[in-house]
This record gives sequence, C-alpha cells and structure tokens, in this order.
Amino acid sequence: MQFNKQILTAAAGATLLGLGVSAHATNGDQMIGVTATQWGMAGAVTAAPQDAATMMFNPAGVAELGIEDVRFDMGVGLLNPPRSANGVESDSNWYLMPAGAVALNVDNKLHFGMSMGGLSGMGVDFPDVMPTTGGNQAVVTTKQFYKIAPGFGYKLNDQWTVGAALNIDYQSLALYNAQYVLPQNQTYGYGFSLGTIFHVNDKIQLGVSWISQQHMNPFKWNTAGAPTASGQIEATMDAPMQYAIGAAFRPGNGWLIEADVKQIKFSDVLDTLYFDRPAGYTGAVPASVQFGWSDQTVFALGVQKELSPSTTVRVGYNYGASPIGPEDVDTNIGSLAIVEHHLALGMTRQLGKRVAGSLSYVRAFPNEVVSSTSTNRIELEQNIVNFQLSYKN
Repeated sequence: MQFNKQILTAAAGATLLGLGVSAHATNGDQMIGVTATQWGMAGAVTAAPQDAATMMFNPAGVAELGIEDVRFDMGVGLLNPPRSANGVESDSNWYLMPAGAVALNVDNKLHFGMSMGGLSGMGVDFPDVMPTTGGNQAVVTTKQFYKIAPGFGYKLNDQWTVGAALNIDYQSLALYNAQYVLPQNQTYGYGFSLGTIFHVNDKIQLGVSWISQQHMNPFKWNTAGAPTASGQIEATMDAPMQYAIGAAFRPGNGWLIEADVKQIKFSDVLDTLYFDRPAGYTGAVPASVQFGWSDQTVFALGVQKELSPSTTVRVGYNYGASPIGPEDVDTNIGSLAIVEHHLALGMTRQLGKRVAGSLSYVRAFPNEVVSSTSTNRIELEQNIVNFQLSYKN
C-alpha cells in the first residue's frame, strides 16, 4: 500500500501536463499541423508549404504560395482521442481545434503573414486513476496552449527564400486531483521562428526551419498551506525548441512528394517541473516532479497528386517514438503523449475561381506503455478530422 501511495502521489503531479499531452498530443504534445492541408501531408510541409499557416512551421513559405495579392486559410478540426490510465477511460473525448492564417504579397519579393491556432490543450477527466486502491482518485485538468505567429517571407532570388516570425503565446491551466487543487490560471510568453527554402531546380526544393524554445511567464496560484495570505505557488512550463529539414520532389503530372525530419527538444522543458513554493509552505504540492521526457525525432512523408485542375488528393505517414518510456510511466499517468504511428488522408476541391475547400483525416494508431517498475499502464489512440476553407487572389 505504501508503494501505491508513492505512485499515486507522483501520478497526481504528472497530471499537470495531462491535458496538453493527451488531447492534442500527436508528436509528443505538439500537433503535426493546424490546417487540413498540413494534416493531409502528415506534417511534411517544411520544404513545400501550401497555405498561409506555414507561418506556424516555416515562415519562409509565405513567399512561396504564388499569390498576387492575398490568401486566407480558415479551418476547424475535430479531435477524438480515446485514452485510459490503468484501464480507466477519460470521460472527455471530443475537442474542437480552430485555426486561421493570412498571407499578403507586398511587392512580389516581400510577403507578410500571420497564423494562429491551438498547439496543445483541452483536458482529461479520469474518475479514478488508481481503481485498485481505496478511495476515489479523480483527476480533471484543463490546459490550453495557443500561438499567434506574425512574420514575413522574402524572396532573395528565384531560388532562395528566407523568413522569420514572432511567436506570441497564451497558456492556461487548471488542475484537480485527490491531493490538491490548482485553479484556472493563465500566462503569456514568446518565441521566434526562422526558415528558408531553396530550389535546387524546377523539380527539387529543400527547406529548413527552427522554432525557438517558447519562454513562458510562470503560472501563479494562491493556495492553502502557506503561513500568510500572500503565499503563492509558481511553476513555469515552456514549450520545446524544434528544428526541421525537408526535401520536396515534383516529378511532374501533378505529383508532389515531401519527406521531413524534425527534432523536438522535450528534455529541455519536460525533464523536471519545479514548483516555487512560499517559505513555510506545508501543503501537498511537491517541490518538483520528474517527468523524464526524452527528445523526439519525427519522420514525416507526404504524397500529393492533382487528379484534375479542380481536385487534389493526399496521403501521408508520420512517426515519432514516444518521449515517455517504461521507466517514466509512473510519473506520467496523466500525461498520455505516447502515440507513434499516424496515417493521413486528405483532399482539396476547387469551389470556384478563388475559393477551395480541403478535408483531412488522420488516424493515430493505439499505443500502450507499461511501467518498468510497477503495473501501471497508459494507452492512447486518436482520430482527427479537419476542414479548411481557402481564398487565394
């Protein structure tokens, strides 16, 4: 029983990340796209981006869209992520994912753009994460991470494009478990993105992008257990740095094939989460939680074919090994960021001279990780559908 209590305490701390890494968790806690086009290519969009939402991942791409004046991309996704901890299923399994982006052609060399969307969040609602022990250890979390990325792309010449974007971040978090309650709170942060695209010839192009670590202000919670009313619990949850390289090939007849490799530096931000507690604090919030997330290397392959001037279809595959290993399960019972294999399908249909609609479906196949030091296990699978409406002039 003492061992189970230790595991339960660690699991309760781990649920601070439960929503962000189980709702929008595709590559760890990072979504592989924000529009139907990006999802349909399984996230392989570094070298040959196709919509204004490229500002989220490679800002150079905003100058590669072939627009005369302006392009708008608006969309919404529906996420269904069935997941369980120790056989107990979460009661919340449906989430909306809105996104939007715009690109402007200034003088055929300079292009401005802005994209916005949620990159992780929503929530988990476990009625009891340890059903074999006494009592009811419910875990309910609500977390959101939303980014706005204004920036530019600039054509140095016909072969080479560069770009940069400012990342403006919003994050909110609330946590309820059997040990303590941290009420809804919010904070803001910032980061930067850089990117470039180089055309080797008219068939091959290469892309490179870098997204800095997103530096967030700390959450601050007023809490019981402090010797004075002014006592606060603080914790900082940054988002990881990541960089990607991609190669796109256009063999002709409407084909586009792109392969990307991305590195996500989870170990810099999700190895250990520290809590700054007031002097004399006697409450249940721990000084730190050891999550132990590993860096993740992601491989994405997307294939696109124009069947006609009005119809384009896509298929893609995305793989990233779980950043949570068996040795980390006991401290990540609420952090279900473990899906690895993704299959993507998508299509775009021209609805008029300037308007197009896109659909995508991504299946993240079930994955289970069992603790190497106990009987705890976590499971996750996902279904993601996205719709996108685009205007190009």
